[in-house]
Amino acid sequence: MLARLRAFFNPPTPNPLRAPARIFWVAFLVRVLYMTLAHTYRIRISEDHFQFGWEAGRIARALITGYGYSDPFANAFLAHTGPTAWLPPLYPLLLAAIFRVFGVFTLKSAWVLFTIQSAFSAATALATWEIAARCFSRRVALWSAWIWALYPAAMQYAVRWPWEMTITTALFTFTLVLALRLRGIGDEPRPPRTLNLEPRTSQWLLFGLLWALIALCNSTLLLFLPVCVLWILLPNLGAPSMRFHRMGGITGPTLAALLFLACIAPWTIRNWQVFHAFIPLRGNLGAELYMGNGPGSNGLLMEYYHPFQAPEQLRLYASLGEVRYVAQRGALARAFIAAHPTHFAADVARRIFFFWISVPQPADTPWYIEAGRSLNFAFLSLAGLLGLALALRRRIPAAGLFAWAFLLLPIPYYLITVHARFRHPLEPLICILAVYLFQSAERPKLPSTSVR
Repeated sequence: MLARLRAFFNPPTPNPLRAPARIFWVAFLVRVLYMTLAHTYRIRISEDHFQFGWEAGRIARALITGYGYSDPFANAFLAHTGPTAWLPPLYPLLLAAIFRVFGVFTLKSAWVLFTIQSAFSAATALATWEIAARCFSRRVALWSAWIWALYPAAMQYAVRWPWEMTITTALFTFTLVLALRLRGIGDEPRPPRTLNLEPRTSQWLLFGLLWALIALCNSTLLLFLPVCVLWILLPNLGAPSMRFHRMGGITGPTLAALLFLACIAPWTIRNWQVFHAFIPLRGNLGAELYMGNGPGSNGLLMEYYHPFQAPEQLRLYASLGEVRYVAQRGALARAFIAAHPTHFAADVARRIFFFWISVPQPADTPWYIEAGRSLNFAFLSLAGLLGLALALRRRIPAAGLFAWAFLLLPIPYYLITVHARFRHPLEPLICILAVYLFQSAERPKLPSTSVR
């Protein structure tokens, strides 16, 4: 029996860099079964279904009902508030497509949405395997992929949250896989005469496409894009020509950049035509900055200033229009920060703590649940950070790239607001590095004894 279990969880694979397909299918089925049996697709209907995608759900409803990309906070009090660029379009468009087929805010739509998210979350296990296999070992890859497939904390957002973080995490993790492939980390060395440049160019094109999808899903992650590209290219710019051509030369990166720009251009052009302002991807920074750093801020988002909760803010938003409203709130936020730098610094310190240790939960959460959740959250952060430190010390390939991800991705959340879900794109790396840390532990050597 034990041998069969080992064979199931650790099957032979023709390519050690590719995860067995059963990891994906087990992860996917576990998520769908849990979501179906636990009825997590029964999203609460309070506030006119606002928790079904929040702003994204409202925009999707407006798209389906003929009002275009608009009305992120519309409700019974104020039915239509005008066009929006509050969110990038990818996730609202996905919701709109589901609503078109299965109905607006219906149980069927919720089940389909969570099933799609479960597929993305399960696919992340495959990318987790390849990152670990290329940088560490098959054993680290095996444990990391199965932990991601079966660990409840890794699947919670896929089966409970109608928001973009599950899709963003999958896209981001696969961009890391492509970065490792393009850099050649973990590849078998090949003689020059066997070089094939076409696969490298196609990988660059896929790299540009994935980053465009990330930009249209959660543009915050674009902070990491320049570092990722430089990490791939810089070590080879001064290398012999054959080695540089093996990376795809300059053609691959150029085509990737052009594809990236071509994918986001329609959205940017739409925003210019609608708002007569340059909004490349999203236009809510000023409003979020105020809600995170205005009077009374404590490190979390002050939702009582949010248009979906505050009727006076909703009226102001509708009367000014989104661009003027966001600009006004941003000016107020910058003025408050300039007048209270110590308060702002304290909020930033709290948000750094919250990002890695645990965000406070509602007061009605039982203390033992909150304690267990915080312990789990903090333990994973600590193990991942220690694993990263060990990888840097041992000069593991791509450890520097991972360190830049840990450094850059949280910065917007340190400055504005924080929630546990904002850490999710980093969690596949946290999982890999935590496994590497514990797999690197050496057993104590027993003193040798001799028989006389």
